[in-house]
Amino acid sequence: MMNPIWGHITGVVTVVLMLIFIGIWVWAWRKRHRSTFKRMSEIPMEDKPEGPLPDPAEIARKDAADNEGGEQP
Repeated sequence: MMNPIWGHITGVVTVVLMLIFIGIWVWAWRKRHRSTFKRMSEIPMEDKPEGPLPDPAEIARKDAADNEGGEQP
């Protein structure tokens, strides 16, 4: 049915993939990458809306006016 060589091939592939994973993990945790990752982690907190925030009541009125024509969203 199955050739015994497949067991060795899958073992080698598993070890190679594990070494690649460990290599990427070590690369990501190097000290020189810390400042880059720190900066990237702060990017979502810097987003600020441009202009004044819309009034929720005004948005509701516009939605109601748009749906008066009998159309369903």
